[in-house]
Amino acid sequence: MRRRATGGTAGPAGPGRPGPLARGRRQRGIRLSTRIALWATVLVPLLVVAFGLLLLPLVNRDLHHQEDAGLTDRAAAVLPSVRTLLAADRRGRPKAEQNQQRKVINDALDSGVRVAAQDGDVLVAMGPQPSDSVRLPTRPGGPVTVRGGGQAWRVLTVRIEGAAPGTLWLVVPSSSTEPQLTAVRRRFLLIALVSAPVSGLIALAVAERGTASLRRLSRRAAALDPGAGAAGFAHGRTGTAEVDELAAAIGLVLSRYDEQAARTAQALDTARSFSSAASHELRTPLMSMRTNLDVLSAHPELPRAEHTEVVQELQQDHARLLELLTALHTLARGDLVEVSAFSSPDLAELVDAEVAEAARRHPHAKIHAELPAGLRVFGWEPGLRIMLANLLGNAALHGREQDGGTRILVRLQAEDGRARLTVDDHGPGIPPEERATVFHRFHRRQDSPGSGLGLTLVAQQAALHRGTVTIGDAPGTGGCRFTVRLPLPHPDAAAEPLPPRRDWLSG
Repeated sequence: MRRRATGGTAGPAGPGRPGPLARGRRQRGIRLSTRIALWATVLVPLLVVAFGLLLLPLVNRDLHHQEDAGLTDRAAAVLPSVRTLLAADRRGRPKAEQNQQRKVINDALDSGVRVAAQDGDVLVAMGPQPSDSVRLPTRPGGPVTVRGGGQAWRVLTVRIEGAAPGTLWLVVPSSSTEPQLTAVRRRFLLIALVSAPVSGLIALAVAERGTASLRRLSRRAAALDPGAGAAGFAHGRTGTAEVDELAAAIGLVLSRYDEQAARTAQALDTARSFSSAASHELRTPLMSMRTNLDVLSAHPELPRAEHTEVVQELQQDHARLLELLTALHTLARGDLVEVSAFSSPDLAELVDAEVAEAARRHPHAKIHAELPAGLRVFGWEPGLRIMLANLLGNAALHGREQDGGTRILVRLQAEDGRARLTVDDHGPGIPPEERATVFHRFHRRQDSPGSGLGLTLVAQQAALHRGTVTIGDAPGTGGCRFTVRLPLPHPDAAAEPLPPRRDWLSG
C-alpha cells in the first residue's frame, strides 16, 4: 500500500501564526462587485454625455427642418395677400395697398416679412429681420441662412410671377431654436447626474448576485483540508461558466498535487527500500573485505600464494559490491519510470544488439538468434535492454552443459497481438517447485556468482511493460526456457496508465 505524502507547508497554520489564506484576506484589494459598481458609476454618465453630444446635432437639424416647414406654411398663407399688395401697388391704389400691408403682417405672425416690387422698391419691411445692409437671397428655393450684425437669420425667398411680379422674403432668427437646444442639453446633464448613483447601485446589486457563487467557491477553497486533496473538493455545476471553469482548474491543480505527492511518496519509499536492501546485502561482502584487509595489515609477511589468494578474494568482493549496487540502482530506476518515457522501439534490433554484447561478455557461449525483419513493441528502451541483458546473462552462467560449453537459442516472433521471446539453454534447468522463487530478489544458487537480482530485473521489466515472463523446459534439450510476452503497440497505448507499482527493492 502506498502512503500519501503531504508537505508540512500545506497544512494548517499553527496557533498564533496566520496561514497564507488569512494573510491573503488581510492584503486583498477592492472586491470585484465594488469594482464593477465603480466602473458603472463612471461609465454610464460618460455614455449618457457621449450620446447627448451625438444627439444634439440631430435635434438641431430637426428643429431647423421644423422651422423651415413653418416658413413654408407661412409663405403659402401670406402669398395671396402679397399678390394683392403687388397688384395694388402696380395700379397706384395707396389706401388698398396699406390695408393689404396690414393683412400681410397679420398673416406672417411672428416672422419677419419683406416684399419688394419688380423694380426693387420695398413695399413691406416689418417684423424681425436683418438690416437693409444685409443682402437677402434673390433666387427662390429652400430656406437658407444669412448672417449680418453678429446674428444669423433663416430666410425663405419666394418669386411671384404674373401681372404684378415681385419677391417675398420670410425671415426668422436662427437663435429661435436655441432655447430648445439648451433645454435638451440640461436634460442630458440631469440624466447623467442621476444615472451615476443609480447605475452604481444597480451594478453593485447585480454584481453581488453574480459573484455570489464565486465567493462560495473561494470560501470552500479556503476551508479545504490539504490532506483531502482532489477528493475533498467536490464541485457541482453553478451554471456560471467562469465559476465552473475556475472550479475545474482548482480540481485539476489538486489532482496534480495528489499525483505529485504520490510520486514523492513513491520516491521516498524507493529510497528507503534501496537503503535497507543495500545495507542488508552489502554487509557480508564488506565484512569479508574488512577481514581480508585486517589479515593483510596484520601479516605483511604472508607467503606469496596466500597473499595472492587474499587479494583475489578482495577483488571478487569488490566486483560483487559493484554488481549489487548497479542492480539495486537499476531496480530503483525501474520503480520510478513514467509512461512518458515509453516509445515504440524495434525489439528485433534490441535483441540482436544484446546477443552480440552477450557473446562478447561470455566467449564460451554460442548464441544463435532467430529474429524477424522487424517487430516493434510499446516499451521503455533502457528497460528492455536491461531485461534482455539479464536473460542472456542468466542463460550464459547457468546453462552450461556437462562438457563446459553453453548453447543458447533465442527466438522472437509475433503471436496473438504480442511479441513472444524465448531463450533456451542446454543446462540442468530449474525444478518446477523452484521456478516461482527465482524471481525473488537476492535469490541465487549456492554456486552462483551473481547478485541474485538479475531475474528480479527481468520480472520487473516484464511487469512494467504489461507483459509476462514464465519458466519452462526447453523442448528437446532438457534445459531451461524463459518465455517473455510483451504487447505490440496500439493507438491508445500512450494514454493507458502503467500497471500498479510494486516495490521490487523491498520485495
